[in-house]
Amino acid sequence: MSSIELPNKVSKPAEVSKALEHGEGLLRLAPTWVPRSFLMPGRRIKLAPRDIYAYGAHRGGIDERWFASTTPAANENRVVDEGLSYVVVNGKKAFTLHEAVDHIGEKLIGNPMWDKYKRWPVYSKFFDNMGPIPHHMHQSDEQAALVGQQGKPESYYFPPQLNSIGNNFPYTFFGLEPGTTKEDLRRCLENWNKGDNGILDLSKAYRLQPGTGWLVPPCVLHAPGSLVTYEPQWGSDVFGMYQSLVEGRVVPWSLLVKDMPKEKHHDLDFIIGQLDWDGNVNPRFKEAHFLEPIPVNQDSKSAGYQDNWIVYGKVKGKELFSAKELTVDPGAKVTIKDNGAYGIVSVQGFGRINKHPLRTPAMIRFGELTEDEYFVSSAAAQAGVTFENLGEEPLVTLRYFGPDVNPAAPSVGSAHRS
Repeated sequence: MSSIELPNKVSKPAEVSKALEHGEGLLRLAPTWVPRSFLMPGRRIKLAPRDIYAYGAHRGGIDERWFASTTPAANENRVVDEGLSYVVVNGKKAFTLHEAVDHIGEKLIGNPMWDKYKRWPVYSKFFDNMGPIPHHMHQSDEQAALVGQQGKPESYYFPPQLNSIGNNFPYTFFGLEPGTTKEDLRRCLENWNKGDNGILDLSKAYRLQPGTGWLVPPCVLHAPGSLVTYEPQWGSDVFGMYQSLVEGRVVPWSLLVKDMPKEKHHDLDFIIGQLDWDGNVNPRFKEAHFLEPIPVNQDSKSAGYQDNWIVYGKVKGKELFSAKELTVDPGAKVTIKDNGAYGIVSVQGFGRINKHPLRTPAMIRFGELTEDEYFVSSAAAQAGVTFENLGEEPLVTLRYFGPDVNPAAPSVGSAHRS
């Protein structure tokens, strides 16, 4: 998938199989923290304030936590395992999830996904910023292949538990206003070094609503706002920033062209051509991309739980990822069956997931091992995973799935039509 260096393997297949067997189909994961040098952390994803710059000030603050990730972060000056999730065994980080999938992929993600991709091809994250992210896009598979990468469709969900405050700009610009021309965009690129290149004058901002989300295909511009965002996506880290100045901070041209062929780094026609023009100027953009929660089972409330679809829909006809939010009432216990493997994190309350503790931390030190994140194998998911709420508040978890696991998931707009 990528030419980015990965850490050497430290485990053997038998060790990974033993950990999976001991966990009865579940692997406990350590928190994975990722900094971004061009953004300002929002400080709401539980990382201790003293650890925000744990990678060093030159790397920027930590504003992301990645979940069940086998995808390396494409950061300059990165450490070798940046972005990779680690499996916890006997209270210690034992090996990466990437290694585990390499060793026993069929057992972890199921034969269909392993046969097709030979990897866990998705990941999710929290991103948490004080202000907005530059207006940018993610390349398609065809475009990313020009630099040895894969494309990156993605999705957003705004967990209410992490968004009691919206920070500086809880609005997201999407696409370009209908009627915008390629010549309009060319002028923005030509004005890159004159300060604000004015691209947001060509776009439209939507107010973000906790408890809702968006589906964002490749080649569509978006400037995410300052809500904490849960972001299931394809396992790639390609992007191109089309905005030159954000809240007075300069965005270098290198972040526009980092995933474009070197000979095209100053070819404005090529750079403009990377955008899905019709998708960006779609006059019914919200209708095509906005996500509202949809109950999996309308009658589950009486049983003490509610399972909602929070990410769903297809990208160019393909079901690439999906996600659900499970809420279990205090004292309730429920067994949930799913079609395939998933990564899961708790965002409220405490209890158990099968035999394992499931606790939502209030604060996490950098390097600390939590009990809020697991990877659930395909076989365990299909057999059914039991969630038990042992607290006095709701136990809330977010879980995301890989491609073709939920072909019967709702389509975008289903919530509105119902």
